[in-house]
Amino acid sequence: MERCSPAGKSEPQKMAEPSGVPEQEADAGVRSGRPALFCRRHCYRGPGGCQTANASLYQFSAGDGSYRSSKKKMTEKMQHRGFLPSVHQCARDQKDAKEIVLKAQILAGGRGKGVFDSGLKGGVHLTKDPVVVQELANKMLGFNLTTKQTPKEGVKVNTVMVAEALDISRETYFAILMDRACNGPVMVGSPQGGVDIEEVAEKTPELIYKEVIDIFEGVRDDQALRMAANLGFKGPLERQAADQIKKLYNLFLKVDATQVEVNPLGETPEGQVVCFDAKINFDDNAEFRQKDIFAMDNTAESDPIETEAARHELKYIGLDGNIACFVNGAGLAMATCDIIDLHGGKPANFLDLGGGVKEDQVYTAFKLLSADPKVEAILVNIFGGIVNCAIIAKGITKASRELGLKVPLVVRLEGTNVQEAKRILSESGLPITSANNLDDAAEKAVAAITKK
Repeated sequence: MERCSPAGKSEPQKMAEPSGVPEQEADAGVRSGRPALFCRRHCYRGPGGCQTANASLYQFSAGDGSYRSSKKKMTEKMQHRGFLPSVHQCARDQKDAKEIVLKAQILAGGRGKGVFDSGLKGGVHLTKDPVVVQELANKMLGFNLTTKQTPKEGVKVNTVMVAEALDISRETYFAILMDRACNGPVMVGSPQGGVDIEEVAEKTPELIYKEVIDIFEGVRDDQALRMAANLGFKGPLERQAADQIKKLYNLFLKVDATQVEVNPLGETPEGQVVCFDAKINFDDNAEFRQKDIFAMDNTAESDPIETEAARHELKYIGLDGNIACFVNGAGLAMATCDIIDLHGGKPANFLDLGGGVKEDQVYTAFKLLSADPKVEAILVNIFGGIVNCAIIAKGITKASRELGLKVPLVVRLEGTNVQEAKRILSESGLPITSANNLDDAAEKAVAAITKK
């Protein structure tokens, strides 16, 4: 958002970038008659937060394709998690539907225009024939789907959503998200919803409306009605949409969300306002309070290195380069990536050790970095304020010996106990290249790869 309008006023605004990243999203819907979430951690269940929200969601079933490998085992597993064990059973679950929609479930957007390596085009399909449901699913399950948000090789589809296809006479966009510029939550809406909301925001920003939410008052009736009117709902539907908006804000609070995005918030020919599709970002800091939601964690599509790093309280994000970064502090980590790039190299990751790092975390970090096949050199850049450089040095030498590190290692240390740390490194007998400053370290790391 470029600016915050005073509470009580709704103005056309440039659309804010959603908080979080695409892989940190969730689809809300109803499976087997009860509210469910498709979390950014890739799970399908119905936590109480959605039930108490009472928003108008629409029914679907989720069928898992991995049952093929071990049908009995997978059936038990899926029934325990609330899945239906086959697409055929999903279709039976929707037997009264006039038309059925299938949607491939992966953690990426743009699925409707995606392409499968099976040759099937599109991750979303409509059919009136139950037999075709299975045929389409067979071309989705177990195959990679490539979209504008996936890697080039695509992402393997293990689950397909099967739902009753409902007619939508009009689509709108609605979201509640945290806006740092406004120091709190805001509502963002547009009368033009559906798959092209990003294009709407870019080409016609005057069709994007925003309402700042007072955290002490919540969404007021006048705000909800004004947003509903801006979304184009008229007559009885305006009140119905306003009611949905207030319930979605209750959901936002209930599950400690940083974003609840409904696209589309649709209007049916029968005169109903329905949340046809939704995405939810959860606040990681609220894990202690949202144990049921975070217990659904399924990292099947996550980077295994990122998953293991998170388990050891290390902040790791994989990148496309070949120089691994081992840094304390997010700002310093970003600066390290930038300076590597400045010297002609490419960082392989973002890694923030944090302030209270222990020797075993140092060891784990090195183990993870060295396990990445892309990594051709490791750059350690530590500025020890809270961090004890000697602990870092001990962890480095232990990891280098026990892991049999085979790539060049460049180390730059400054701060607390730095002289002791340098002594530990120099007496280790290991082929460690020391650097005087960050610029020197980046230059040496890039040079080490160039020599190979």
